[in-house]
Amino acid sequence: MNEKKKNSSPDKSILVMDAPAIQRALRRIAHEIIERNPDLNQIILAGIPSRGNEIGRRIADIISTIEKVPVGIIDVAMHRDDVGIRTELPVVRASDLPLPLETKTVIIVDDVLFTGRTVRAAMDAITSFGRPARIQLAVLIDRGHRELPIRADYVGKNLPTAPDEKVRLRLGEEEEGVWLVKEDAT
Repeated sequence: MNEKKKNSSPDKSILVMDAPAIQRALRRIAHEIIERNPDLNQIILAGIPSRGNEIGRRIADIISTIEKVPVGIIDVAMHRDDVGIRTELPVVRASDLPLPLETKTVIIVDDVLFTGRTVRAAMDAITSFGRPARIQLAVLIDRGHRELPIRADYVGKNLPTAPDEKVRLRLGEEEEGVWLVKEDAT
């Protein structure tokens, strides 16, 4: 009973990763990046605002115990395929990538991988800066339900969800964690 109370709240959210679990997942992702990319001088981590930036920075901090890697920001707002049909205008942020990209492996970093459309927009945004040698994808959570043929190279946690469920992530706050939020059926 106490266990259920700790992991569940009145809004039907279930804690699936606490702060230590997030840190372990990011450490594992960092080590996988190191293993797959022997020349760390050739990688750039490109975080998608806003939580992808924080995740990318944390991964870079872990990798920096071996080699310093640059972290950039890649804004996808104007590259989304729903930009013309959204009711609200997207918030546009400045992209900032270390250039040139031509010999680099750009690792897109995001918090939650869902349909794949944000990642597709990120790839479009990256190619507007140049043509990297490779593009890889690192995500903290992969929840499935892809609409495009995109998969992550590095995953912190696979979290099967129903399409109507939401994943809520808090980083840099007092209570860090990942919650699965079930929509109320009433």
